Amino acid sequence: MTRICVVGAGIGGLTLARALAGRGAKVDVVEQGPVPNPVSSSHDEHRVIRHAYGAFEGYGRMMPSAFAAWDRLFADLGTRHFAQTGSIFVLRGNEDYAARSAAVMRETGATMREIPLDALADRLPMINPAGVKSAFETPADGMLFNTRILGDLTVHLSRMGVTFHPFTAVTAVDAERGVVSTSRGEIGADAVVVAAGAWMPKLLPSLAETAVPSRQAVVYLAPPVGFAERWSKAPVVVDFAGDQGIYTIPPREGTRLKVGDHVFTMTGDADDDRTARADDVARLLDAIDASFVGFDGYTVLERKICYYTVRPEEAFLARPIGTRGWVLSACSGHGFKFAPLIADIVAAGVLGERPAEEVSRIVAGEGTHVLAA
Repeated sequence: MTRICVVGAGIGGLTLARALAGRGAKVDVVEQGPVPNPVSSSHDEHRVIRHAYGAFEGYGRMMPSAFAAWDRLFADLGTRHFAQTGSIFVLRGNEDYAARSAAVMRETGATMREIPLDALADRLPMINPAGVKSAFETPADGMLFNTRILGDLTVHLSRMGVTFHPFTAVTAVDAERGVVSTSRGEIGADAVVVAAGAWMPKLLPSLAETAVPSRQAVVYLAPPVGFAERWSKAPVVVDFAGDQGIYTIPPREGTRLKVGDHVFTMTGDADDDRTARADDVARLLDAIDASFVGFDGYTVLERKICYYTVRPEEAFLARPIGTRGWVLSACSGHGFKFAPLIADIVAAGVLGERPAEEVSRIVAGEGTHVLAA
């Protein structure tokens, strides 16, 4: 039996463990903290999953396969940690985003509808209409409930025979010999996959300039009573101002109203704490103030930091290292939504079922279609 050691128990490592074990491999998952780890990039109340991707056309084309991969995972778990809220995109100057998204969605068969501006205020009275040039909705979108997925996936992997090594710090990875050195000794394997998120450059210094840790802030809000009911029934809202913007995830099924942005800081150390400072959230709060009606009536419940690895082109990184190693990193803010699909593709590469160069191209969004293994 082929033995694979996966370093990292975020959504990338856990879904990869599932894909490998499902192909008959013996899988060890090594994690420096608890499993799931609350400081991982994956650990959150909810994340957006959407069809519109603007200039990232390759990832837009992958979305039907990504949704199908989640359906397979939820079938395995016996529960569906997804709420189909739909998304509304509010554009204040980046109308090219709509045109490019629409072209790809026509190819994939996903639904996209323009929203007349005079109807937008009725649909979203919480959003400031000043400067809005156009708006559209994508009704099949929604939110994934991260912590519930991670917890159930961990239980499912135990049933599949995956071996966990929690509270086990990795000190070195020998990708030539297939050996992972840890605080509890060495683990040998036929192959090692480093899926350690923002800690990856510390384990693989040669990739420090390829996948850069990025300190990212989000805030959780309590809306004023006049908007609380509207937010509880709202879709995901993406508000673009030029090339920048914010995304707002409504409160559903016990989660809170969350707002973040997609401006990568490309700075920070993944071992820092996860409490956001005033300077971490200053730009985000200004953007929310411009987007929301009456933002001074909202209460900031929590300011939180997470870390991603980022590449300038925001493309997933999956490629062999040494003779017995692979690296897997989302390198964007899109890791969670694609994780089960990417894991299927990478597992096929690790086990030699698919050429490594093809795997690297597909996960980077460079293909026009994806056939999940």
